[in-house]
Amino acid sequence: MTYLLKLHPEITIKSRSVRQHMTRCLASNVRNTLRQRAEGVRVKAGWDALRVKLPETLTPERERELAESLSRIPGIHEVLATEEVPCTSLEEAADWIVPHWKAAIAGRRFRVRAKRRGDHAFSSVDLERHLGSALLAAEPSAQVDLKHPEVVVSVELTHHRLQLFRSRRPGLGGYPLGVQGEALALVSGGFDSPVAAWRMLRRGIKTHYLFFNLGGPAHEAGVKEVTHHLWQRYSASHNVDFTSVPFEPVVAEILRSIPDGLMGVVLKRMMVRVASRIAARSGIPMLVTGDAIAQVSSQTLTNLALIDAASERPILRPLVTEDKQEIIDTARRIDTARFAEQMPEYCGVISRRPHTRAPTDKVLAAEADFDFTVLDAAVEAATVTRASRLMEERRAPGEVTVVDSPTALAERPAVSVIDIRPPDECEAAPLELDVPCLEIPFYELQDQAETLPDDREYLLYCDQGVMSRMQALHLADRGLDHFGVYRRTGTEG
Repeated sequence: MTYLLKLHPEITIKSRSVRQHMTRCLASNVRNTLRQRAEGVRVKAGWDALRVKLPETLTPERERELAESLSRIPGIHEVLATEEVPCTSLEEAADWIVPHWKAAIAGRRFRVRAKRRGDHAFSSVDLERHLGSALLAAEPSAQVDLKHPEVVVSVELTHHRLQLFRSRRPGLGGYPLGVQGEALALVSGGFDSPVAAWRMLRRGIKTHYLFFNLGGPAHEAGVKEVTHHLWQRYSASHNVDFTSVPFEPVVAEILRSIPDGLMGVVLKRMMVRVASRIAARSGIPMLVTGDAIAQVSSQTLTNLALIDAASERPILRPLVTEDKQEIIDTARRIDTARFAEQMPEYCGVISRRPHTRAPTDKVLAAEADFDFTVLDAAVEAATVTRASRLMEERRAPGEVTVVDSPTALAERPAVSVIDIRPPDECEAAPLELDVPCLEIPFYELQDQAETLPDDREYLLYCDQGVMSRMQALHLADRGLDHFGVYRRTGTEG
């Protein structure tokens, strides 16, 4: 089968040289994408469209998969499945067109739009009129409507070859990947950041990914999965980097040195500081985040300006004016919502009484007490993985013991509960249990776990049961498998 890939309209209005450059880039991207999936693919660039010839040996199912992948390549407006047949007369054209379009126009308004190149005894208008009459005769329930048709019967005749359009599907639009430079997207695995990264891909920006690990291996594995999905589905023509920065020590230092109301803004400022350094190291000029105005306390205009001031790179926010539901709808359309729905919210690092308009002088004064060697260490400990290899080390999610009632807790021999909430939360709502309880904030747990006697079982507790599970999985990954989770009845997991 041959496919005709129509250029996105924004490409066709460019100057001749820019249009040719973008078309060449798009042809290269299509080749790179398809040749990873099948051998023998041929791509030819034209002025108005690209022509893709798939191997005839492909199974119908495999061909459908490749056709669907074409519709997700940035820069393509429409994907048309075509077939060329010999045609030397109006009558022969009608013999080919009528059987193909008869069912599509039944009971609907239609018009014929013909393009003709070469020497013929008839004009393009003659071709349109003849085919329109033939279609009406074959399907009397249809009506001709030249101004507002429900169905457009597209016909192209080049010399003595008639091009039949078997099917059409919308493309992704936008610009060919890579023609608008590079950016570094901060991703967390929720709804927002993957949608923001996708919007950059659609505009032709080669997008790398940066993840701040706040929840151990389980958190990182989930974000790697959604990032690989984005890369493979929408930008496999270019290999990019996924950088993971261990940020738990930075969170611990924020909780130690930053006043409660400023923690959220300072956390974001620390993130963009690190992102700027990593982008500079890779020669990437822009950062991308999934911020939307007023969605959370750190995303007010005042706080966004404070966050920007900490970055050495400009920050692009493609979702800045979108409603949450619009973002979720887009996430469902690009198939990243299913990852966000399974990704637990990280708890314990956001201010309980956050400033929506954090004073600059107070933020700067608070950061004066911050130990920036912790930030330097996080940058040095960052790991980089190529997007194409993100799933190579994928492991099945670990399981940990979960105890969800005081009765079940009391029945366990040699057990202690570790309250991993921050100290102020422990003080405000202390645990009252009939087993030994320890208070070790989550940001200190990884360091202290190995010093605890290993002849007991330790169950971790936090308000929502999310951080405790992540910490238990993190410890299990280190071989400390005598840690589980205590979750009180009625608490969400």
